Amino acid sequence: MAQLHRVRTLDLTVSGPPWAFAEEKRAEIEAHFAKAREAKPAIWNGRVLLCRNPRAENGMHRAEYFETDFASFLAWRDWAFPDKSVFNSFGSGALRSADGAFVLGHMSAHTANAGRIYFPAGTPDPNDVVDGRVDLALSIVREVEEEVGLEPSAYEPADDWTIVETGQVVACVRLLQSRFSAAELQERIEAFIRSEASPELSGVKLVRSKADYDPQMPAFITAFLDSQLAQVSLS
Repeated sequence: MAQLHRVRTLDLTVSGPPWAFAEEKRAEIEAHFAKAREAKPAIWNGRVLLCRNPRAENGMHRAEYFETDFASFLAWRDWAFPDKSVFNSFGSGALRSADGAFVLGHMSAHTANAGRIYFPAGTPDPNDVVDGRVDLALSIVREVEEEVGLEPSAYEPADDWTIVETGQVVACVRLLQSRFSAAELQERIEAFIRSEASPELSGVKLVRSKADYDPQMPAFITAFLDSQLAQVSLS
């Protein structure tokens, strides 16, 4: 069951010991990644950041991140998270149109999350580290531009964050309010997708109510949408 926390700030340090799971299971991880690349040659073994000890305290979300390789992350995820002390905690940009629709995307077939429906998001990497801290606001800006082709001038980020905890996934969701209508955003994003040689998204999904939910939406997405749609119904 999802737990949601509303916070004003994030304090995400980079520290901690190496990941014992990645060291102890290296041979199995490399074999698993080789098979994954046979099915999806486009995936690559870059560096990513996972975290330990995520918690909400006094209006602030805190966590300690560490660096590992994507192959170890993928194996950990695919093997049902054998190390429960570690979490996949990332920034997610909840894009909302001027007329109230939430704008999500279908992940392309060549990605590690093929077919799933998300807001722009991505596991943070070392490029998101600024002065020793993980900057998820920066990560979201990058993911929105890479996935849907929108620059920061196309939306206004909320001052606060919704932290959605679902098992080993901790999504730090920031509402991005656009001045464009749902139809305008869909047209812009679909044009961007067509212009890309290897787009991360295959299409756009608009959500105005629970009737628009899809089984390909992960639990953190539906939990966040539930909270937002409930606020609309009470207003």
